Amino acid sequence: MTLRLLTLSLLILYPIAWFAPLMRAGLLPIFGLSEISVITGLQALWGTDVFLALLVTFLAIFAPYLKTLGLVLVQWGLLDTRLLPTLQVLGKLAMGDIFLVAVYISVVKSIGVGTIETAWGLYLFTGCILASLLLGYLTKATPKIGQHNA
Repeated sequence: MTLRLLTLSLLILYPIAWFAPLMRAGLLPIFGLSEISVITGLQALWGTDVFLALLVTFLAIFAPYLKTLGLVLVQWGLLDTRLLPTLQVLGKLAMGDIFLVAVYISVVKSIGVGTIETAWGLYLFTGCILASLLLGYLTKATPKIGQHNA
């Protein structure tokens, strides 16, 4: 039951993480820093690079949420457990978005132009992705009600 509740909580935490600030960035610290979230980042991308916007939208929003919905359905016996490997792939794809954010932060910091700071939303979003991976593993490892180990 705890596994189910933790998985259901991700359905609430993901949307919060999408709107939470991932980082604060600015050209010069004296002008203040703009907060960037998954949603504001996507809005900016749609205006400049549609292909990258589609990729990031899939990695940041659809992959982790579909994986979590799938896990919920498996845990409640509404989806066949044979789909767990596919759900795990979706979870791993979601880690690609965390990697992209980390690369962007590293590039900006190494160039030395402007200021960039990580914000609490990055940790929340990363935590959601990692929790989803762990919950997927635990779902796979937990025998279902009515199943007997042979």
